[in-house]
Amino acid sequence: MDEAVVTEPQPDLPCPVLAVDLDGTLLRSDMLFESLWSACARNWHRPFTAALALRQGKAALKRHLTEHSHIDVTTLPYDSTVIDHIRQFRAAGGRTVLITASDRFLAEEIADHLGIFDEVHGSDGRTNLKAGAKATLLNDRFGAGHYAYMGDSRADLAIWDQAGRAITVNASRSLRAAADALDPGAEHLATHRASWRAYMQALRPHQWVKNILVFMPLLAAHAFTPGAVLASLFAFAAFSLVASAVYVLNDLVDLRADRAHPRKRERPFAAGRVPIAHGTMMGAGMLAGGTLIALALGGPFFLVMLGYIGLTTAYSMGLKRRKVIDICVLAGLYTIRIIAGGAATGLPLSVWMLAFSIFFFFALAAVKRQAELVDNLKRQEPGASGRDYSVEDLPIISMMAIGAGYVSVLVMALYVNAPTTQELYSLPEALWGICCVLLYWLSRTVMIAHRGEMHDDPVVYAARDGISRMSFLLIAGFALAAMLL
Repeated sequence: MDEAVVTEPQPDLPCPVLAVDLDGTLLRSDMLFESLWSACARNWHRPFTAALALRQGKAALKRHLTEHSHIDVTTLPYDSTVIDHIRQFRAAGGRTVLITASDRFLAEEIADHLGIFDEVHGSDGRTNLKAGAKATLLNDRFGAGHYAYMGDSRADLAIWDQAGRAITVNASRSLRAAADALDPGAEHLATHRASWRAYMQALRPHQWVKNILVFMPLLAAHAFTPGAVLASLFAFAAFSLVASAVYVLNDLVDLRADRAHPRKRERPFAAGRVPIAHGTMMGAGMLAGGTLIALALGGPFFLVMLGYIGLTTAYSMGLKRRKVIDICVLAGLYTIRIIAGGAATGLPLSVWMLAFSIFFFFALAAVKRQAELVDNLKRQEPGASGRDYSVEDLPIISMMAIGAGYVSVLVMALYVNAPTTQELYSLPEALWGICCVLLYWLSRTVMIAHRGEMHDDPVVYAARDGISRMSFLLIAGFALAAMLL
């Protein structure tokens, strides 16, 4: 980049140059966090090497993460209103400049993709181009007061103080007031509003229904004591917090794949409706809260929770991209919830329950992959993004789902005739009704996935599907009949 002051003829504009910030202004995201999570997705130990790079300064950290990340700039959540503003300024004859504290290599890729900037400046691995450093560069290049600056954070006040015009983007009320104090004619763009619904969507509270599994040991043992119920409720809360943290982590690691997906690209982080920096803090906070509750429930439950956190993190960071292993891990994560329920209450776990859960949830995990592959087949894509499967694997995945599902029903049938069952239930024959409903529901679920009518997650689909809810009520009715009649 030429560092000399621009001397070519300028248009008849109050400020002939428009300098635009990247993070939070042109882009509804932050490239530091984008590159961090992209680097983590490629290599789980990248945060440790990034910490070493940070010892040389923030600019060095940004360059390190840029070199070890893989970001598709064509799918980033750009602010269309800001882009239109830049295009209008350029069409009027103004000169447009992208100037950012993000690494220059990323900034140049973005500028090349958009094609609306005359020049680009960014951090170079040594200098972090932010606040005063950014103002100095703009003054040296264009002269103080001869450029308008568009930004979104308090760090931009140092630039607005030197600029000929201040333009804020989605700034807070206090920041707008500060910008007005520096430039009474400041322009304020409000392109989108932060919504609490987007934050709740990122936490996926509807997925907490899976954590009902922690009540299974209590229900199976008919141990409805106040202590056991309270312990199960705390276990449910702990898993809900940790599960939300894991979903946030998974979405952050999966940003690139989600943005390439027709539905998942609307997820809060992928679409830029929730800042990635906020997601990082949300995930850490939820994880800390769940861990504290786990500690309060005692050593056995805490160890099970640590195992869950370790396994689900390994899944998010790499195991989900390994064929068959990913299905086994998903089945294991469901089963761990049952084990955790036993650890929280101190109730012994039935071998029948564990065997049933392993096969049943293996079937659901296989259905999840089946639904993804059917969706890819409809969109004429060769394989699931970020997964080690291709559409040619569909028949095998379907057989895995059907086979494991039917084996789980067989385990349930054998349990009905077990001596312990005869002692535990007054009318154990009623449990045969559960076997029949499960056989129907599993067969129907696989068929729905085969037809491409399945939600990405079969558990979420079941929660929203009327027939599935009716099946659950029938199962609960047969269980109550076996206990009470």
